[in-house]
Amino acid sequence: MESRSKKSVVIVGAGIIGLCTAHYALKKGHTVTIVERGNPEHDMASLGNAGMVVPSHFVPLAAPGMVSYGLRTMWNPESPFYVRPRLDRDLIAWGLKFMRSATAEHVARSAPILRDLNMLSRACYVELARDFGNSFGLVQRGLLMLTRTSHAFEDEKRAALQAHALGIPADIVTPDEAARIDPGLAMNINGAVFFPNDCHLSPADLVHKLTREVQAQGATIQWNTEVTSWEANKAGAMDRVKTTSGFIEADEFVVAGGVWTPQIARQLSARLPMQAGKGYSLTVPNLPKQPRVCSILVEDRVAVTPMGNTVRFGGTMEITGLDEQINHRRVLGITKSVTRYFPEYTPNIFDGISPWCGLRPCTPDGLPYIGRLIGHKNVSVAAGHAMMGLSLAPVTGLLMSQVLSDEVPAVDLTLVAPDRFNNRTITHH
Repeated sequence: MESRSKKSVVIVGAGIIGLCTAHYALKKGHTVTIVERGNPEHDMASLGNAGMVVPSHFVPLAAPGMVSYGLRTMWNPESPFYVRPRLDRDLIAWGLKFMRSATAEHVARSAPILRDLNMLSRACYVELARDFGNSFGLVQRGLLMLTRTSHAFEDEKRAALQAHALGIPADIVTPDEAARIDPGLAMNINGAVFFPNDCHLSPADLVHKLTREVQAQGATIQWNTEVTSWEANKAGAMDRVKTTSGFIEADEFVVAGGVWTPQIARQLSARLPMQAGKGYSLTVPNLPKQPRVCSILVEDRVAVTPMGNTVRFGGTMEITGLDEQINHRRVLGITKSVTRYFPEYTPNIFDGISPWCGLRPCTPDGLPYIGRLIGHKNVSVAAGHAMMGLSLAPVTGLLMSQVLSDEVPAVDLTLVAPDRFNNRTITHH
């Protein structure tokens, strides 16, 4: 076993997953170079997200009802979930795989690993908060799933029972009990489920702190640099990667490129099905009344997170390709939702607030890609976390550091193997 041998590692992508992989690889004693297509102020997918750490989210995006829900809401420009119809081979292939994955069996198989990943990631966050003087504002007060209709409340009650069966604490609460959990803001709700283990934090503060920390620990970050090709040695392992800034040699390579991961993987003749799921958020400062606990407005699929003296409202899943344009009708869907659940908030709280958008990397089965690529003994992938990129970033970094160190990972990675859609063969298209 060479688990403690020191290696040189190149990580493609300086988003939250790449930074966490760098952090834990450096802790193992490896040397790290990060290659990032953006500049040091790059607006990655994690910066404007809801900042939630969610052991409660054990149901993958590909779940029963999601296909019919998507078809029902496709024609509503303000709906939480939208797929722009287009003749695109990758989108069609992804959609067919998504439909095949959206089964109760898939959810039952996926729930334990999502639970384990999220619980371990939460423990990592508590440790990072201790090590970094909690400079990223980790708040451990739980999450409220707020419902306005009896139908949604019944669904959430069932989810709470599933959570209990998985060993995840969940409390079914009345509107009065919800008000006691979060007395900061009046709620117009039918009932709620409270997940006490969930947390929230400030994503931008975390990203900036991690960027400084990995550089202080010796990592090199090459900004404004893209990967253009790869070179293998006679034994079949990758020797070096060619970038727009020159060649970089390394013992190990990790592709953590978010929604751009499939393009990079294609240079390695690997196909990783993925679609960009655009999300929006609005961050409102200095509201006279502010929640203490993060929440999800269940029917409208909007996340609400207090962050310091601001509140962030985020939502929508818009499958429209690598398109970073803001669709203001979809933003309007978020703002209308907020006033329905929180009567003390009026539409004018959003006046003058610029919406942010980011592209989430969505796999067809709602599980991330974590682990080595079959056929490339020293190339790994860490991407495809959809809405859980921030929640699962530390555990992904920890697991990747174990893979890079030839250790047995703390979580079985079989279900999240990057090549799971390839039938173990690598094809050229």
